[in-house]
Amino acid sequence: MLSRLLHMRSNPMSQIQHTAICPDGSPVKLTVHGAVGAVKAVVQINPATAVTERMYFPFAQFLAANGFTVITYNYRGVGRNGPHPKDVKAGFTSWADNDVEAVTEWVAEHYPDLAHMAIGHSFGGHAIGLCASSRRLSAAVTVCSQAGCLRFITPAMERLKVSLLLKVIGPLTAKLLGYVPGRRLGLGEDIPANVMLEWSRWTSLRNYFFDDPSVNAAARFSRPSLPILALGFNDDPWAPAQAIDLMMGHLTGCTVERRQLGPEDSDGASIGHLGFFRHRHADTLWPVVLTWLKTQLPDNQHDI
Repeated sequence: MLSRLLHMRSNPMSQIQHTAICPDGSPVKLTVHGAVGAVKAVVQINPATAVTERMYFPFAQFLAANGFTVITYNYRGVGRNGPHPKDVKAGFTSWADNDVEAVTEWVAEHYPDLAHMAIGHSFGGHAIGLCASSRRLSAAVTVCSQAGCLRFITPAMERLKVSLLLKVIGPLTAKLLGYVPGRRLGLGEDIPANVMLEWSRWTSLRNYFFDDPSVNAAARFSRPSLPILALGFNDDPWAPAQAIDLMMGHLTGCTVERRQLGPEDSDGASIGHLGFFRHRHADTLWPVVLTWLKTQLPDNQHDI
């Protein structure tokens, strides 16, 4: 499989750009990674905070090589080809109610005869609970999707580092600059100010955004009804098992399968909060998700 993946890196699958229109009228650009051979299903990848779609391209190509059409995209204000984050007023809830909604509805419209699945990374998994359009999904995988409360981060130095970033430096730069220079702060990509301000506020709440009445998160999370595979990793200090379990516990209408893995499940290679989508896990962790997605296909597609 690794040799096949290396071949994919030098000979990428077809990638076609499209644009979906959000409920508020803003455009969101997306990339369609065409499946090889008969198409089993379509999978959209909802990204994590401060991460661009390009990080997911290798994994998207892996799924495409195995018969899945894959959709990747950026949230508004993230990435260098869209509007500057200083010009974007969106926060997390706006990303969910507009960007994720638009992509989910676009996929449903353009692939009405295919099973529609989602993979949500960190906040991308939160969006599966928050979005009304998740009713379109037949199955979903969440990767490191947790209640981001500071109380769950147990290594003292890591909690101090995250506290400085999310409670002091991030909000300060958001208010002074009108955005957060994530690339300079080591956070990832630059992000809109309101994303950081919401994030900072929720980290101090005992149950994260479930304790923010303006989000109405518990009611939102009760709406979806679909099977979910929720993955966590033992070497991820940002998303320990307890934080993932709190988040998944609110998906009361879903059948949630929880799996907690670690470096020992990937030849000793580190995983952390972002590492699942790195090439080094192509032969070990990626097949876990591929196999699960295949089990969620309609009966007449299992052997395709």
